[in-house]
Amino acid sequence: MNVQLLDLKAQYQSLKSELDAALLKTAESQYFIMGPEVTKLEDEISEYLGANHSVGVSSGTDALLLALMALDIKAGDEVIVPTYSFFATAGVVSRLNAIPVFVDSDPVTFNIDPTQIEAKITDKTKAIIPVHLYGQSADMDAIMEIAKKHNLKVVEDGAQAISAQYKDGKCVGTIGDIGCYSFFPSKNLGCFGDGGMTVTMDADLAELLKVKRVHGGKPKYYHSMIGGNFRLDAIQAGVLSVKLPHLDSWSQARRDNATLYTKLFVEAGLAEEEGKISLDENNKVLLPKAVYKETGHKNYHIYNQYVIRVEKRDELIAHLRSANIGCEIYYPVPFHKQECFKDLPSSKDEYPNADYAAEHSIALPIYPELTKEQIEYVVNTIKAFME
Repeated sequence: MNVQLLDLKAQYQSLKSELDAALLKTAESQYFIMGPEVTKLEDEISEYLGANHSVGVSSGTDALLLALMALDIKAGDEVIVPTYSFFATAGVVSRLNAIPVFVDSDPVTFNIDPTQIEAKITDKTKAIIPVHLYGQSADMDAIMEIAKKHNLKVVEDGAQAISAQYKDGKCVGTIGDIGCYSFFPSKNLGCFGDGGMTVTMDADLAELLKVKRVHGGKPKYYHSMIGGNFRLDAIQAGVLSVKLPHLDSWSQARRDNATLYTKLFVEAGLAEEEGKISLDENNKVLLPKAVYKETGHKNYHIYNQYVIRVEKRDELIAHLRSANIGCEIYYPVPFHKQECFKDLPSSKDEYPNADYAAEHSIALPIYPELTKEQIEYVVNTIKAFME
């Protein structure tokens, strides 16, 4: 059996006629940059998320960069980020000659540990970028409380988490000052190239985002500020408008697949429970957990990735790939160990939870079109490796 980490062709075939029509519509209009298709998508995203304003941009990375520019993050400013995330989270800070300040991960959710944020705040700190990693919300109540106490801005990195919710219905990305999303093809809502979105509840911030995404010009060719070329292509907007109505069903399918994985791992004797934080002789696989914050409230985890932790991670990867099962490491090198950040003061600190995740984690196939038989094959293959 062949089980890809992600099968984009399966999704395309299910929507082929609609997607092809959207591509042809853009070709016939010859309106490729911005325009009515982008405005339409922005309105649809705002309605879907419950956001007041959405501003389409060229990528998830550019969404983060544009957000920091709109919040006037400058050289020498400090921005708190998790040390365990995709590179863009910290990279955009350095691109503005600001200083990323690293914080360790929560050992269960992989997200930034809010209990360690305040120790990293100085008089130079201007913002926090929580990442809703793998499709599960960070602990936003705690983060927003810290931000309010210290007068900090909050940029939510929801690149992997559009449709994820915090506390029964509050969409991630709508809680902080600006939310950022990626529509990279592998994301749970992906386009046919690069694309992204910023969202905000603040009308003034929305206007800044719109002006700065077109080189800071308003009206055209008149520049009172510096921006960049952060425009969303019409062809990507058209594709996303076709896909958006299916996002909830795809997210539920990912959740269903995660539930089946958990059931099969436990039945196979490979795992004891969700949410354990370290391996022992009775626990061969650490399972991801959708965290329940308090009675009556829960996160809606959409499992953009299904990430387990095992002791012999690299050996298991080789075994899975030899069995034609796709898998990946997200992420093998935390920021504090990246060569380009080696001289930052916070790189000298200890980050045991992030290091543990980087050394033991592996992402398994979780995409919506995955079959029960494929999931059973993955679990049985891991079981054979463990025995």
